[in-house]
Amino acid sequence: MKLLQKIRNNKSSIVLLGLTMTFLSCSDFIDVDKDTDNPTTAPLSLLLTNIEVGVNDVTDYQFFTGTILSVYTHQMTTREEYDQYGMRVNNISLLNEWNNIYLTLRNIETLIKQANESGDMVYVGIAQMHKAYLLSVAVDLWGDVPFSEATKLELGITSPKFDDQKEIYSAVLDLIDEAKANIGSDEGLQRPSNDDLFYGGNISKWIRFANTFKLKLYNQTRLAPEFDQAGFDALVAEDNFFQSIADDFQFVQTDNLSPTDERNKMFLESYNSTQFGSYVSPWFYEIMKGVNPNIHNANPDPRMPYYFFNQLADGQFPPDQGDTTTGNPKADYWDEATGFFSIRFGTVGPNRDFSTENSVTYPGIFPAGGRYDDNAGGNINAMMAGATGAPTRPTGIAPHRILTYDEFLYIQAELIHVGKMAGNAATKLQEAMTASFAKVDEVVTLNKAPQTIPSLASNPASNTFINNVITEFNAGSDAKKLEIIMTQKWVATYGDPLDQYNDYRRTGYPVLANPLGSSPEYQLNNNDGFPLNDAETTVSGGADAYQKSFFWPQDELNTNKNAPVQKDATTYKIFWDN
Repeated sequence: MKLLQKIRNNKSSIVLLGLTMTFLSCSDFIDVDKDTDNPTTAPLSLLLTNIEVGVNDVTDYQFFTGTILSVYTHQMTTREEYDQYGMRVNNISLLNEWNNIYLTLRNIETLIKQANESGDMVYVGIAQMHKAYLLSVAVDLWGDVPFSEATKLELGITSPKFDDQKEIYSAVLDLIDEAKANIGSDEGLQRPSNDDLFYGGNISKWIRFANTFKLKLYNQTRLAPEFDQAGFDALVAEDNFFQSIADDFQFVQTDNLSPTDERNKMFLESYNSTQFGSYVSPWFYEIMKGVNPNIHNANPDPRMPYYFFNQLADGQFPPDQGDTTTGNPKADYWDEATGFFSIRFGTVGPNRDFSTENSVTYPGIFPAGGRYDDNAGGNINAMMAGATGAPTRPTGIAPHRILTYDEFLYIQAELIHVGKMAGNAATKLQEAMTASFAKVDEVVTLNKAPQTIPSLASNPASNTFINNVITEFNAGSDAKKLEIIMTQKWVATYGDPLDQYNDYRRTGYPVLANPLGSSPEYQLNNNDGFPLNDAETTVSGGADAYQKSFFWPQDELNTNKNAPVQKDATTYKIFWDN
């Protein structure tokens, strides 16, 4: 397998370390002129830490697929190829994702082998959980992928076959059970601690994660013929899932800049970039503002200032290209009332390609570790440069959230609603939303922001919003109730778009912006004589352009003689996709 053909200059040194570890693990630290003062195999602790850095990169932003997925789930927009659901077979982020997954899987096999030999079974179990997670992601993105023959370089297998996605998922479920047994055995002289960047070696938390993750996979497959009802029932009966946000499976980011930049990758992609490429979706913004006519109408979400930072203050005219003489803001999307400024999905309007670095809205403190919107505006370039008189630069501290307690509660709400679990769906939805608001406060506390930021959970507007959503839920049809659950899960998991992409493909919710629809797509009206024109948004590939899976990286197909012919990504479905 071609693990890393391209390592671009903008990739982090962590990826280089991962590549080094792969080669070292294959050659016993390059066994030339043996030095008896140094070990010939990597310590388990070093392997685990390196693996977990690789796991964190999967579907993250900057160099990986998080940016693409957030456009496909309409939380961000872009001018890049994946706007209008365009995606090329040689997309560098897809190749990076593929290479990182298989590089990390190779290191996992090395850890499992060494830990089995030394009898350190907790290490084995944690490695198996990471393997299960990576394989499930690979199937969720691509479908059939190398599995049984992957990472077998020592056996001379350089062109592994692509295994059936259903068989891989079945193997993943079995692997989770194996991992639980090994972790729970507490066997071995070496135990993970600080080298475990997720749970610090806490066995109870790892087992709760294993169960919660398995429940997530069962929920994804609940409509497929392969759904294992008996296995699902046994897992529910075990009832050992996440208990609070303290169990969240997330990678903690810091503001350390050396030897590698450890800030949130969504932050690095936006605040720390010389070229802004991702814009907050106006569709997402309008739903949160409560102006979408079909869901949460007239119920504004108090999370908005934590989610979005507007460089423009209320009523401030866009400075980049706005014409003050005519009053034309020359904006693809600008809400004068709040300062929100962005571009629309699929826009082909005349204001699409202007430079808007001094006007555009940034992702806020919750998803990216950026700035909380205190309604005063502020120029991000000046902040990041430490300019005199500018507000203090944001820290970039925000975890990469992968599977969290509030997401688990939304999964339960869905399962209760569709009759797979006992309970009250409205009560569970309310618990999930309450946990989502508490999660925002936790991220803010850990951020060390140079701002005074009010508590979200204690804000009376939060209770009002949640109660209004529950009232809307109770009055809805079964379909509307499912839409509300999935929409609130979509809002809560902002910054973690893989599960949103999975959820949309398997349920059809949340409802996404549709430039080809007959009804007005956006509700914004600044009453300034320059209204939005829906005719300026489109999807060039038509109504069926949405990619139901990702192209296999063309470089892999070119070099792997056992690879399939490239797929049609608009028709090739993941087996659980309904």
